[in-house]
Amino acid sequence: MIYRIISLVIGYLFGVFQTGYFYGKLHGIDIRQKGSGNTGTTNSLRVLGKKAAGIVLLGDAGKTVAAILLVHFLFGNANPQIDKVLQLYAGLGATLGHNFPFYMNFKGGKGIAVLAGIYLAMGFTDSWWPFLIGLVVFFSIFFAIHYVSVASLTVSALFFVIMVVMERMGWVVVGDGTAKIEYYILPAVIMAMAFVRHRKNIHALMTGTERKTYLSKKKNKEVEQAGSK
Repeated sequence: MIYRIISLVIGYLFGVFQTGYFYGKLHGIDIRQKGSGNTGTTNSLRVLGKKAAGIVLLGDAGKTVAAILLVHFLFGNANPQIDKVLQLYAGLGATLGHNFPFYMNFKGGKGIAVLAGIYLAMGFTDSWWPFLIGLVVFFSIFFAIHYVSVASLTVSALFFVIMVVMERMGWVVVGDGTAKIEYYILPAVIMAMAFVRHRKNIHALMTGTERKTYLSKKKNKEVEQAGSK
């Protein structure tokens, strides 16, 4: 149990680093006071542009990869039967830290860049195909309909499905008993958190008021102005 708790804490401590907030501050902007007020990649794209969004995405995904790999090398190699579970605890911790940073009144991002980091970490510790599938699915949806929320929720649900398939097909080694139960529960919790954090987006989608997002800062500005009229 102690390894699980430490993995969760490590993930949280990495996750609380808010790349979008600190990048905005370097440019004299409090991202929390702009756009949706979110500190994540999407709001950074809308407010600061593509370069900023790329940096924020890399930063938030990177901190997650670092946390998971640290846990993997500290505890996983010595405990291969629970390695995947410990990695998921680190991923959950990073999601909690990103979404609920203690020094920002527990108001952070929505966890999708962190999820991208979990997908990416799987490439280093297991296989690259989940990351590649997630990447293709996300951007296919984004470029088709320009709703980041739909793409985000789809890859969140896909993550849970992929984890279940990998275990059921025997592509990952998970210990019996508690570890196997945790292996199913943790991805479900990460997926559920994404849906909870996107509850306003889900309501907006249902009422036809969800805002589209584009790679062009100019286009995003036009969408914002049209929505304010």
